[in-house]
Amino acid sequence: MPEGPELHLASHFVNEACGALVFGGRVEKSAVSRNPEVPFESSAYRISALARGKELRLWLRPLPGAGPCREPLALVFRFGMTGSFQLAPGDALPRHAHLRFYTAGPGPRLALCFVDVRRFGHWELGGEWQPGRGPCVLRQYEQFREHVLRNLADKTFDRPICEALLDQRFFNGIGNYLRAEILFRLRIPPFEKARTVLQALQQRRLSPTLTLSQKIRAKLQNPDLLELCHLVPKEVVQLGGKGYGPERGQEDFAAFRAWLRCYGVPGMSTLQDRLGRTMWFQGDPGPLVPKVSCRGQVAQEEIPEDTAGSGGQDGGPSPSPSAQDRVQETKSQKGPFQGCGPAEPPRRPGGGAADSLRWAHSSSLLGRGGEHQGPQGAGASPSCLSSRPAEPGS
Repeated sequence: MPEGPELHLASHFVNEACGALVFGGRVEKSAVSRNPEVPFESSAYRISALARGKELRLWLRPLPGAGPCREPLALVFRFGMTGSFQLAPGDALPRHAHLRFYTAGPGPRLALCFVDVRRFGHWELGGEWQPGRGPCVLRQYEQFREHVLRNLADKTFDRPICEALLDQRFFNGIGNYLRAEILFRLRIPPFEKARTVLQALQQRRLSPTLTLSQKIRAKLQNPDLLELCHLVPKEVVQLGGKGYGPERGQEDFAAFRAWLRCYGVPGMSTLQDRLGRTMWFQGDPGPLVPKVSCRGQVAQEEIPEDTAGSGGQDGGPSPSPSAQDRVQETKSQKGPFQGCGPAEPPRRPGGGAADSLRWAHSSSLLGRGGEHQGPQGAGASPSCLSSRPAEPGS
């Protein structure tokens, strides 16, 4: 499912693709969507976007003299498992376009669409970020780092580090594929206690005699876990719009797959965490591996929906002290993009079902980098992407 980098790229797409467009009329919602109606109408308005962690804010701003006279309106989107924005001809809307913003004339009528195949995505009126979500790992690194280290007494950090990394109260923007890549680079056992991993970072101080450039070089050469929570999502953005939506072309899809070092890589081990999400790793899993049934699944527990205030499905409740037994590691012969071994059915990054190869997040969210085709190439990613981080799980 979309994680911080994908939301970041989506905001870039909206700003680049819609920056020169004027929209007009009413905002349309599909009849099947359970999300709220958007009571906005203007003869001329512009659209802009900003991402923060796993949320995206969309601003609708009327132009001077537009009627009926009204104030700007902001919407906050959470993409769920398959949400994306696409720009399409107004008379050829993509399937599952659950919210549509139409351009005003002259010229061919276009529609900016929020497309969501599985309908887990959500939008809210008012433009307020969801209360309780922490600073964005991509855009607010210093605040993010301070927030985590200041709150290590929180019970979230009693849990395994792989589960704590999904808690959006502290790691806003990190999801399933990112946590695997971050822990793998540092060779941290995924089921090690989070507080044990993070406490040492409170004492980390670079020598005051180092120059600024030397400090930056030292951090880049030997980053700690919190620094990687910022740097690894940044690498995804720097792929230039190439991502794990293969319907944009095998070349783009292969670039993201080649970037992966752990998630879905043949030969890696997989275990289900206590949230029911698959953790990819190598080596010792750590001491807090949850209990499993005879079928190799996580012991039955209630998995709450993701709400930042309570940890949610990206965070979840603390594991019980009895859930300490190690389990037999399962070696995956193939990655989630090629068909997995017996550990689980194929799933795309961040979790999901076997539709990973059909995930419709590509066209505007992670299109072919550097090929902004304008209205005729609706859905292509903007050129700025080449410059480059709670759904039922976010």
